[in-house]
Amino acid sequence: MHSFELLSSELLLEGRSFKLRRDHLKTPDGRRTSYEIVEHGGSVVLLPIDTEGNILFVRQYRQPAGQELIELPAGTRNGGESYEACAAREIREETGMAAGKMDRIGDFYLAPGYSTEFMAVFLATDLSSAPLQADEDEFLQLMKVPARQAIEMAQHGEVPDAKSLAALFLARSALQRYL
Repeated sequence: MHSFELLSSELLLEGRSFKLRRDHLKTPDGRRTSYEIVEHGGSVVLLPIDTEGNILFVRQYRQPAGQELIELPAGTRNGGESYEACAAREIREETGMAAGKMDRIGDFYLAPGYSTEFMAVFLATDLSSAPLQADEDEFLQLMKVPARQAIEMAQHGEVPDAKSLAALFLARSALQRYL
């Protein structure tokens, strides 16, 4: 394995939910290079499924994509908040539902080429109404999609969101009984 040596790091921007830094490195062959890195405190994505086998998605406008996207509910951790606490809060904020059972089924780096964001995936079941106030900049439309249709939508490019695709993949064995 090749090792890179961190020579220095500088903060370029501190935003609301992430920081941008530039790391200066020495490469294994002795050259110097730099990388811009998005520092992110971590996040969660939820796959909520009701007793009828419907997966709860949200439709929301995403400025970087310039369009509304269909996604699984997700959100960013607040400071040192645990992934489990974040998942419990986000499902209530984004879907108005609480999960009686929340199973962590996987995790991954969202975009390791330029970001430190680490995302935990939760399967949320035994849902009941328990809304929390949504974030003031979120305008979400809740969608209930039968599990089989959700998989078909993902396979046909109708869910162009990486975290949602990864969560559906990680939940494939749990979803088998609904297909």
